[in-house]
Amino acid sequence: MTDLQSRQDQVDDKELQDMVAANDTGARIPEGFQGKLLLGIALCWSLFQLWIASPLPFYDWPLIGSFGIFNDTEVRSIHLGFAAFLAFTAYPALAGSPRHHIPVTDIILCALGAFSASYIFLFYEQLATRPGLPNTQDLVVSIIGILLLLEATRRTLGPPLMIVAIVFLTYSLAGPYMPELIAHKGVTLKELVNHQWLTTEGVFGIALGVSSNFVFLFVLFGALLDKAGAGNYFIQVAFSLLGHMRGGPAKAAVVSSGLTGLISGSSIANVVTTGTFTIPMMKRVGFTSEKAGAVEVASSVNGQIMPPVMGAAAFLMVEYVGISYVDVITHAFLPALISYLALIYIVHLEAMKQNMQGLPRRVEVKAWHLRLLGILTGFLVTAGIAAVVYWGIGWIKPAAGEFAGMVIAVLLAGVYLYLVRFAASVPDLKLDDPSSPMVQLPEVGPTVKSGLHFLLPVVVLVWCLMVERLSPGLSAFWASVLMIFILVTQRPLMAYFRKQTDVKARLRQGFNELIDGLIVGARNMIGIGIATATAGIIVGAVSQTGVGAVLADLVEVLSMGNLLLMLILTAILSLILGMGLPTTANYIVVSSLLAPVVISLGQESGLIVPLIAVHLFVFYFGIMADVTPPVGLASFAAAAVSGGDPIRTGFQAFSYSMRTALLPFLFIFNTDLLLIDVTWAEGIQIFIVATIAMLIFTAATQGYFFARSRWYESVLLLLIAFSLFRPGFWMDRIVEPYQQISPAELVQKADGIETGTELRLWIEGEDEVGNPRSFVANLTLGEGEDGQSRLASTGIELLERDGKTIIDYVGFDSPAEHAGLAFDQVITGVEAPQAQPPKQLIFIPAFVLLAMIIVLQRRRRKEEPAAVPAAA
Repeated sequence: MTDLQSRQDQVDDKELQDMVAANDTGARIPEGFQGKLLLGIALCWSLFQLWIASPLPFYDWPLIGSFGIFNDTEVRSIHLGFAAFLAFTAYPALAGSPRHHIPVTDIILCALGAFSASYIFLFYEQLATRPGLPNTQDLVVSIIGILLLLEATRRTLGPPLMIVAIVFLTYSLAGPYMPELIAHKGVTLKELVNHQWLTTEGVFGIALGVSSNFVFLFVLFGALLDKAGAGNYFIQVAFSLLGHMRGGPAKAAVVSSGLTGLISGSSIANVVTTGTFTIPMMKRVGFTSEKAGAVEVASSVNGQIMPPVMGAAAFLMVEYVGISYVDVITHAFLPALISYLALIYIVHLEAMKQNMQGLPRRVEVKAWHLRLLGILTGFLVTAGIAAVVYWGIGWIKPAAGEFAGMVIAVLLAGVYLYLVRFAASVPDLKLDDPSSPMVQLPEVGPTVKSGLHFLLPVVVLVWCLMVERLSPGLSAFWASVLMIFILVTQRPLMAYFRKQTDVKARLRQGFNELIDGLIVGARNMIGIGIATATAGIIVGAVSQTGVGAVLADLVEVLSMGNLLLMLILTAILSLILGMGLPTTANYIVVSSLLAPVVISLGQESGLIVPLIAVHLFVFYFGIMADVTPPVGLASFAAAAVSGGDPIRTGFQAFSYSMRTALLPFLFIFNTDLLLIDVTWAEGIQIFIVATIAMLIFTAATQGYFFARSRWYESVLLLLIAFSLFRPGFWMDRIVEPYQQISPAELVQKADGIETGTELRLWIEGEDEVGNPRSFVANLTLGEGEDGQSRLASTGIELLERDGKTIIDYVGFDSPAEHAGLAFDQVITGVEAPQAQPPKQLIFIPAFVLLAMIIVLQRRRRKEEPAAVPAAA
């Protein structure tokens, strides 16, 4: 390795940490009393969030009884009070502001900000007695609070979100003076501040509630897990398993970034954490600086879409969509997994193009059949343990009764002690120096053994969410409690099992790491708390002025009623806003404005789009903004590590992320990908076919399959991928999926249609404000002896008048009313499903064409001269 390469591999760790701090935890670290105060407030915030999430406030304590119980509004107020205090103390006002002490102005601002944010909590009873009638004190505090929140937003998140919030506030006040298309009657300053600051419609709305109830605990859980050493463990395990393959370090970077995505909700922190180790390794096996950085960016950013955590937006979906958190992560799982597999395949193709090799193993590789047997054995053992745990706990609960929790805790402690003793039998993991000439891979067995106890809190989290069906907040609380126990005890236990004498020192180190984890968790939450509060201003302005409907009409006009064009416009808007807004705020804004429009437009074109599909669509493109040049901050962080050009790194990362941009369009039109109304068998088949389709799409966009693709081969691969993703598109053109029924013959034809058949009714009528509206309603035919009674069982009665079929009656709370039908609407068309060959038959010609391309490319690859291996 040359001196130049060595210098390029050397990364200024302080500069990278400053970059993460400036974006995630605050760039100011005061000294002396001020520093202790800042850390103490952050610690108190974490302890407060743990307290309200626990069952402790509801216990009947001796002498004092229950105490420390807060309602949701009070919790949101206190939560924002902590965030505002830390925003002004941890984030300097300007680039030249002091970094090692807090100036007097910031002390005043932090005190005012904390007081204004906590005002609802401090004066809750007084405010409750005069709802909607703020006095002078209320107005003054509210105005100060809004102004300070905007300044806190500028400090923690930059100007874009602050500017967007100011635009919406200005729009609220200046409604009558706006252009006619978006004008409204306007609101007074008194009405504005009351709505935004003294109710739960604005700043203290759903978004801030999600931040205080759910998000904080998951961020804290990740911070504790990271302090315990799980991040290092995940990186080493990924390298030990994948580092020997072609482009192995890049594949390990993808996997380790996906695993550390469970810990870090920040794409920038993820890039810096794993990238300082993985990027130099990728460069060493032949990746350019830009491609190495791009792989790390693409994998780190995608950590936010990987269940079971998925960042703050997942918890917002629970509230906005109205489904459980388990349902959210169930729907999100398959696209996220497919996206990661495709990224690993991209890395493989890049390695194939340049004939890269992996890193050498420390031990001799076993024969393939022995490795396969080992994998199968591990899978069976894991499945057996899972079955024993599931059925064992199911037996313990009724057997132990009220002591079941205690018994399970003792058993969990026993498993933990065994795993720590197991880990103590191997040396501690240490990251190799990224600048060293060559690194041998860690051995798989000892590496996996060294941190199995880190998986216990993750297992507890998933168990509480998926099996016990506890709330996300309570699930994260119990996982965090176990993580706290592990942090304090793992090092002294390791020292004891290794017969070392510094047990007390290790115990002290464990407590210090616990305090550090609690503080880092709180500091990681500053930006999220401020972002959700400021996004509440935008949501409040939408609800107060009705601008959502106006913008929806505008976007609908621009899309000319075309759903695909509407989705493209939504994606572009998400990308543009995401360049300046954090993912959470971007998701809140775009989903609030455009999700209802996408659903109604889909209904008008005959496509029923589930609400969760639209919200995931917006979420995906909000995340893509972290990659997209020229702003993508994750690309700048990766370029700082790799020494490459930030803009070129961003464009390369965007090309690698094309698969992520494709998936949202696919699951809008094929909701099977979201596992909506599918069986287990169907889910497995969908996963296999969709994965193959995504890998083919990836090969087409990368221009390489088994050999370098010719242009027509890339086109055919795209066609094959589309056919596998949406076989129904072609089958619908071969055999019509619906038979047309004249509306006048609906009652007569209903005699011959089976009960439970879903009819599509094309409706013309008026919306809530009297504007003409056309849409498609899906109505499931009920039971009855004839067509008339079957329709009546759905709650609908029809009338023929002037050659039109008119809805004469709709029953209250009936299936017809739920379908959107109403009195006096005109039915212009009826479609009933008819028999159609299985759409999976389209797979046959698609796979035949794929086989032909494979044969051509393999033949051409044999004829091409061997590529020169990249220098290690």
